[in-house]
Parts: sequence; structure tokens; C-alpha cells
Amino acid sequence: MRTSLRIWLGSAALAAALPCLAVEVPGGRFNSVLPPAQGVRTVTVAPFDLDRTPVTNAEFARFVRERPEWRRDRVARVFADTGYLQHWRTAGEPGAALARQPVVHVSWFAASAYCESKGARLPTWYEWEYTAAASETQRDGRNDPAWQQRIIAWYSRPATATLPDVGGTAANVYGVQDLHGLVWEWVEDLAAMMVSGDNRDQGDPDIMKFCGSGALTMEEKENYTTLMRIAMLSSMKASYTSATMGFRCAADRKVSP
Repeated sequence: MRTSLRIWLGSAALAAALPCLAVEVPGGRFNSVLPPAQGVRTVTVAPFDLDRTPVTNAEFARFVRERPEWRRDRVARVFADTGYLQHWRTAGEPGAALARQPVVHVSWFAASAYCESKGARLPTWYEWEYTAAASETQRDGRNDPAWQQRIIAWYSRPATATLPDVGGTAANVYGVQDLHGLVWEWVEDLAAMMVSGDNRDQGDPDIMKFCGSGALTMEEKENYTTLMRIAMLSSMKASYTSATMGFRCAADRKVSP
């Protein structure tokens, strides 16, 4: 497990442990809304570790100080668009008010570099979907109408200019928080997501565009919110940033024979 430090980025520096420790997610089988092959829906996920909450501005700022090539005034445009970290107070500091909010306006390349610096990686889509299917009491809560309605209510709320701090939602059965209702999240296998051409050329990165014939033919209403995730991810390129796209890190778990 990795321990992160809370860093208040003002005139004074105060370090304290953040609640963003990796938790163990057991492996298992589940029915994915993004089939791995035609006629196949069941996916097997190996045990892995996942950050309890999304990466914060404070955590990412520490990474930027250690890796200054990822400052917004130095990053290569091939790795991040012009919106990269545009909400930070300066090129290297977000400001104390943003410290515990999830970092957004980060590209897939930047998120991947951060996770790599921690000896980790971004979660795969199936790992994210598998973990996000869990409610507070069940490993698969997708058939629970009350839980589904709460998830849909979260997604139906209008976006606000100020994001909440991480850790504000109840943990699911694995101990993971903020998978719903806070930000969208990058996944490792972005390039493999369902796409239908380059649908971002004419649009705004913060406007979702549903794409792909498979997404349009989904029948299960309980898949609606997951479908929104797929649509958002499939509208992104690795260098794009968004005011609502953050990330968390994952790692393979070594299982004793």
C-alpha cells in the first residue's frame, strides 16, 4: 500500500496523511456492459489494489514538483492540451482551497505518469467497472433499485464550478469511495474503448457524445450510468483534459501460490 501526504500549498507547508490509501479488491467474475467479445459478457477480473479515493490536487502538485516536466508551463503539447491544470493558481501550485479536491484538467498521459511514479498504473476499464458495480452492502448492487436510483440521481445533478473534497461518499463493500457522483476517471486501456471515429474534432471536451452502435442498443436500464462513462471515455484522446475528468491509481496484487 502507498501512503500519500496532504500538502497545503500556501505560505505555510503542513503535511498530514490523506485517507487515500490503496485498498484490496478481490478478483471475481461479472457481466460487463462492454462485452470482451461477440456473444460474451462475462469478464474475469484478477485481484488488484485500487486507491480508496481519486488523486487530489495536493497529491498531484507534489508529483509536479518532483517531475517539473509535468508543470502546465513546461508540459509538451503532445502529452496535454492547453486546458491542462488551467484551474491551478500557478503553474506549480493549485492553492490551499483546492488541496483535497480531486485533480481534474489532467490528461491520460499525465495521469499515467503519476501512477507510474508511485509504482502503480491506471485501472483497466473492467477493473473500474467491476469495483463501481459494488454497493455499500453487495459486491454487485446493479439489481438493487434503491442503489440504482441513487446512482442515477448523482449523475443527473448539474455540474458545479466547485468540486467537493474527496472521501465524501460512503465506501462500497471493498472500502472504495467516490466512484460515482464526483468526477469521471481515466482508465488504462483508453485506446480500446468503444469509439466511432474522431468525435471530438468539432466539440467541447466537457460535452459527452454518445457513440458506437453497441452503446445505442443497450437494453438494460441499470446500465445507463455505466453507459455514460463509456461515452465520455470514448470521446476522449489521451492528450485531452476536462474539468470533470480525474483519476485514481491501481496495481496488480501479488498472490501467493
